[in-house]
Amino acid sequence: MADIAPRETTQIDQANDSGRTPVVFIHGLWLLPSSWDRWTALFEEAGYATVTASWPDDPETVEEARAHPEVFANKTVGQVADHVGEVIGKLSTKPAVIGHSFGGLLAQIIAGRGLSAVSVAIDPAPFRGVLPLPVSSLRSALPVLGNPANRQRAVTLTFDQFRYGWANAVSEGEAKQLYEQFHVAAPGAPLFQAATANLNPKTEAKVDTANPGRGPLLIIDGGKDHTVPWAIASASFKRQRHNPQVTELVSVPNRGHALTIDSGWRGVADKALAFVQRFVEPART
Repeated sequence: MADIAPRETTQIDQANDSGRTPVVFIHGLWLLPSSWDRWTALFEEAGYATVTASWPDDPETVEEARAHPEVFANKTVGQVADHVGEVIGKLSTKPAVIGHSFGGLLAQIIAGRGLSAVSVAIDPAPFRGVLPLPVSSLRSALPVLGNPANRQRAVTLTFDQFRYGWANAVSEGEAKQLYEQFHVAAPGAPLFQAATANLNPKTEAKVDTANPGRGPLLIIDGGKDHTVPWAIASASFKRQRHNPQVTELVSVPNRGHALTIDSGWRGVADKALAFVQRFVEPART
């Protein structure tokens, strides 16, 4: 298991010392923890302590990540879930957990382990039992899945691939700005795990949707998302809704997969914050 990064340790210590309820943010493929910086500022202003979980070996900056893309290779869903679980285990209070894309899948895995007080999964990658395979989702994943050797590699998207899968709902100028500011390489393995989850009973891309300790869950989907279209988000909700805890699904119109980092991020963050506030107070009780 990867060591907890110094940045994560600092954030954990600050959360434990603050007397505030922690919120753990989990990024997905092609991003770094710093992609949550505006979100953490908002949640801190609302009175929560924040922790931005790394994937194992995440560089601290986009510049470092681009200089050494090979560090992203061979990271699996299970490795990341275990690492996030270790981070949460260092917190003195059960946190809220918010994840985007594969981070949204990881948020559901963590919730299924009973480790979160409340969870928000934004444009979540599919897990075992989620059956739809929309054409746009397959096209978005093709840069990775099109070459079986990518399972062991780190893959960087071209701008055109990023534009289709992530930034189709913003202007070309904003898409280029997002690509330059946020995009880094990503491991191919998780996409192969998700793609084969329904064929592999032992897959790491699975969620315990029945655990009554899962806590409340909100799934947010971008109405124009090519990577995780409504069909996938809705199917995830249908698997989760039988849990005895609160389960809700909302679509944000005219938004693509970049909805957590683009110019409309605040509207999505406000929905996530309002859901968290319904179930956990900022100060520990």
